[in-house]
Amino acid sequence: MDVTHYKAVLETRQAEILKRLHRIDDDLGRTRDPDSAERATEAENDEVLEEFGHVGSDELKALEAALQRIEAGTYGKCVKCGKPISEERLDVVPQTPFCKKCAASL
Repeated sequence: MDVTHYKAVLETRQAEILKRLHRIDDDLGRTRDPDSAERATEAENDEVLEEFGHVGSDELKALEAALQRIEAGTYGKCVKCGKPISEERLDVVPQTPFCKKCAASL
């Protein structure tokens, strides 16, 4: 398994998520429109942005954990059963800590 390839993929995705989270923070910190109807729309939009932020933060944690597993030399091994995670699975979800069998049992 080419761990350097997965490390590059994880770091690229990490940078994308950080950039997106910064944009979300900027959008949430913007000045509000004084029009009450417009404020209601902005509040709804803010709720969506906050949800995107939570999802991004969760993915960022998973990416960081995967990068730590690379540094520890355990990347590509299921954290539950210790068996190898297939490269096909890692190609789709490179931050996964579980093999297909263990992920299905969660």
